[in-house]
Amino acid sequence: MQKLLDFLKLRLIETSGLIVLIFSIFYLYSIVTYSPENATLVTPGKTNDFFLVNYSFYISDFLLQAFGLACLLLFINLFIWSWLLIIKKTVPSISIKFLFIVIYLCLFTFGLKIIMNESFWLPDNGNGGFLGKYLINLIPLDLYYYNNIFAYSSLVLASMFFILSLGLNFSEWLIILKNTLIVIISPFKFLRLIFKKAGSINNQQTQKEQGELIPTINYGLKPKTMETQTNLQFNSSNETTFRPGLYKLPLINFLNEPKINKNSDALTDEHRELSKFLENTLLDFGIMGKIKKVSPGPVVTLYEFEPAAGIKTSKIVNLTDDIARSTSSISTRIAPVPGKNTIGIEIPNKEIDPVNYRQVIESNEFNNVKINIPITLGKTIAGYPIVGDLVSMPHLLIAGTTGSGKSVCINTLILSILYRHTAETCKLILIDPKMLELSVYQGIPHLLSPVITEPKKATSALKWTVNEMETRYRRMTEEGVRNISSFNEKAKKENGKVMPYIIVVVDEMADLMMVSGKQVENYIQRLAQMARAAGIHIIMATQRPSVDVITGTIKANFPTRISFQVTSKIDSRTILGEQGAELLLGKGDMLFMSSASRMVRIHGPFVSDSEIEKVSTFLRSQGTPTYIDDITKIEDNDVESNNGINSFDKDELYEQAVNLIKAEGKASTSFLQRKLQIGYNRAARIIDQMEEAKIISPANHTGKREIYP
Repeated sequence: MQKLLDFLKLRLIETSGLIVLIFSIFYLYSIVTYSPENATLVTPGKTNDFFLVNYSFYISDFLLQAFGLACLLLFINLFIWSWLLIIKKTVPSISIKFLFIVIYLCLFTFGLKIIMNESFWLPDNGNGGFLGKYLINLIPLDLYYYNNIFAYSSLVLASMFFILSLGLNFSEWLIILKNTLIVIISPFKFLRLIFKKAGSINNQQTQKEQGELIPTINYGLKPKTMETQTNLQFNSSNETTFRPGLYKLPLINFLNEPKINKNSDALTDEHRELSKFLENTLLDFGIMGKIKKVSPGPVVTLYEFEPAAGIKTSKIVNLTDDIARSTSSISTRIAPVPGKNTIGIEIPNKEIDPVNYRQVIESNEFNNVKINIPITLGKTIAGYPIVGDLVSMPHLLIAGTTGSGKSVCINTLILSILYRHTAETCKLILIDPKMLELSVYQGIPHLLSPVITEPKKATSALKWTVNEMETRYRRMTEEGVRNISSFNEKAKKENGKVMPYIIVVVDEMADLMMVSGKQVENYIQRLAQMARAAGIHIIMATQRPSVDVITGTIKANFPTRISFQVTSKIDSRTILGEQGAELLLGKGDMLFMSSASRMVRIHGPFVSDSEIEKVSTFLRSQGTPTYIDDITKIEDNDVESNNGINSFDKDELYEQAVNLIKAEGKASTSFLQRKLQIGYNRAARIIDQMEEAKIISPANHTGKREIYP
């Protein structure tokens, strides 16, 4: 029944908007076709056989004679209101808007009457109309010389009230301003494109006549030595339609608009009743206190409970299951509120209002220019948009069970990057062992390689990323800069090509760890520790947050983590270091832990497959990507028989241990423990490495090993 009422309400709003739109067009026609020779209500004149045209004569004569040229602004009001009703599905506040209209009409007519009253087509009352003529007579003759001051002041105030009467918020004004600028700039951009095309044809003919080859383009400043030239190169001779200077960001219209606003953040009688019920329930368990604040949100409602003196927090937290049972909730989460002396009790709403992705993209937080790589996380319990900066994180670890919203979150993170960065400023390496989630991005210009689905190629891609990081550090050292931002600033001053960010997205970490765990772990460790200054960032996700996937090394180097719903408290402690993720609701409900170890509950936005497909298709239409073959090239020393042992995998005591066993003639784990004063795990790993390198033989049935010459 409620769905039917919502449907009928939407249709009524749209129908009202259509009626207002038709009337606004008729209104504009009436004003534009006005002539003093037309018939009016009081004087005869030229008429028309069509009755609506005659009515337009009457309307235009009345409005122009009464309000003068100021009545043109009424058309803008009507048109904007019809747009709000049809597109935004919101009903403007008529009473307050009508008051603003009355005020700005009085001020406009007053100002026009003083400044430019004479009019050959409005001879009776002039451009200010009858209202302006009446208002100017109210000014005493002593103030005649100050009329211009009054006029300009009234026009400024009238403009302010006119803007208020439209009822648009800041983001909607930005959309209007952006579209207006596009309309103004489009002819100039078209002319520039024509001249640029003509110039490029002339340059190609000149090069062809001189027999010159097109050089390979390398980003950044001019390299000082050939050895330090980066691996990330773009050859302009490749057949590609991608033109960096003409790249456009995706349109916001590709994303679905939010449904009718249910005003989920409003405090209702139901919330007040539940507050009293919670106080009584806690009192039944011997806990005295009072609900100090209620914060309704789109998914859950936060009740801030202030306990009486002498009551431990743990006593209240242990009542999680009892409160969930008493309130008939699916789950209830209880945790202290940071910075306050209250304890938060989070109870799910009976009706969930899904978070719309477009709302987060249009928010001021996402459009903040100080954020280098914005990633949309969702909305807080109170309904405020949360947008993080991947540069400051600088890496992100995501965990959650199947169906908890993990893959949707990855898509929203990728889309937020694509909505801010062009293919010139940001590159992507997508690793998708499941072969389904990230294939929709295949072929977009941002990719450095096709979407990687094989674990061995994924390992090779991580190795290439490590080499690229080291190459970038050598370049930055030569140029005397400390990070990618300083490098790009210097490159822009010297007309060089900027160094793009590289973001590695791994959709399922567990599959990689099963194939070559230690090798992948070491690559990720080096990238997590060092890659931030080089502009390389990692986003990893797994649906199995166990200790063999999220190892201590990985966990220590990923301070920023997201946990969706998990199956047990153990999994929650593995990813976050504390319990609570097992009490989440699923479908985008998450706990976000920042680098400051602060835990925030966020409701992730939903983005559909059709929205992702629209954005990807738009990006593919602008050009094809330039792939680097070395990223997925599997070298001989990367095969599984070598088990991933390379120079930086070896223990720092490895060479000392080899010399020790050759000198002593003994090769055992306990021997290395005693001589090198190390633990069992480290000693056993060194022994395994020696066996892999054919320095010692495998252990026989008695556990002894032979030392090869």
